[in-house]
Amino acid sequence: MIRFSIPRTIFAVLGSFLAICFWPSESYSDLLSGTAEEAGLRVATESRENQKGFGNFTASLTMTLRNKQGKETQRSLRLKVMEVQEEGDRTLFVFDHPRDVKGTAFLVHAHKTGPDKQWLYLPALKRVKGISASKQSGSFMGSEFSYEDMGAVEVGKFTHRFLREEPCGDLKCLVLERIPKSQDSGYSRQVVWLDREELRTIQIHYFDRRNEHIKTMVVEGYAKYLDRFWRSSTITMTNLLTGKSTVLLWSDYKFGTDLDTKDFTKTALKRIR
Repeated sequence: MIRFSIPRTIFAVLGSFLAICFWPSESYSDLLSGTAEEAGLRVATESRENQKGFGNFTASLTMTLRNKQGKETQRSLRLKVMEVQEEGDRTLFVFDHPRDVKGTAFLVHAHKTGPDKQWLYLPALKRVKGISASKQSGSFMGSEFSYEDMGAVEVGKFTHRFLREEPCGDLKCLVLERIPKSQDSGYSRQVVWLDREELRTIQIHYFDRRNEHIKTMVVEGYAKYLDRFWRSSTITMTNLLTGKSTVLLWSDYKFGTDLDTKDFTKTALKRIR
């Protein structure tokens, strides 16, 4: 049995974790009807639809890199995200600290199907570098996250299969398997735990091309914004082969900002401050 340690409280300034109600049994039964593939696709689609409609948001992040001995290195960065209808989310990460990464910016244009388009701006070289699909399995800025992990997870990029239902901490989870369609993916498959009530990602196991379980991501500290959108406060990616881990602490979420498509272009990367 898999056990998760999910804190009772999150975002101290926001108060206690919000209570969740169960779905009506008819809706839950319909969600898991049909074949394992049909149920998996239905659950994945519903989970993704629950995340849509936010328009745009910004957030602050602290990235902590931890080696096998527990030594830590911290970085601070900003995040901007904008929905683009019929295409995919556009995401921009900007590093502010420490000095050796300050001004580095990473831009993602997600696609509904197929690999994302990605660019990295390196201030020391004053140039924008494209990250090809074949290189997106590489480490993102020395972290345990890959470039592939940093974009929006679109349903059409995977095949899906419902595996089982099981407890996960104080919650009950639906467990899905998703297989990347792209041959350039660094993963052969991913096993995803979604809480049954809200279909939020709780944990993901990542398997390499040899089908070896290489990484685990745990998502904790969900809070609800605008009375609709769930966002986490902590995401931890652990590399099971090296013992290294990366923790992303999220804060200062702001929705409905004045972002537009001009903020998410290769030209805009060079103007980042």
